[in-house]
Amino acid sequence: MVLLHSLEELHAWQRDNAWASRQTGFVPTMGALHEGHASLIGLAAERCELVVVSVLVNPTQFNEQDDFESYPRTLDRDAAFAANAGADAVFAPSAEDLYGGVPSAPSVDWGSLTHA
Repeated sequence: MVLLHSLEELHAWQRDNAWASRQTGFVPTMGALHEGHASLIGLAAERCELVVVSVLVNPTQFNEQDDFESYPRTLDRDAAFAANAGADAVFAPSAEDLYGGVPSAPSVDWGSLTHA
């Protein structure tokens, strides 16, 4: 199992593993992998020649900065977990690597809707 940290590393791994001619399963995650993820990875491994699991704590999925900052980041554990579940690679890029050059969306104040 290989851990890939950038688009450049992913593209090199794609070329080295002839993705164009091999069925590849992709399991996108935000990390903190658990048995539900293991089930998806295992199913992909049964049906595909290669399995790639992504781990990206995506800042665009959080309304509150505190939630983003406190989200668990357990990449070493996640990589070992993914490998044990049948993944061939874990792709763990930075948000900057994926979104570089893309303008950020305007911030929206949701007021009292963000509080229960």
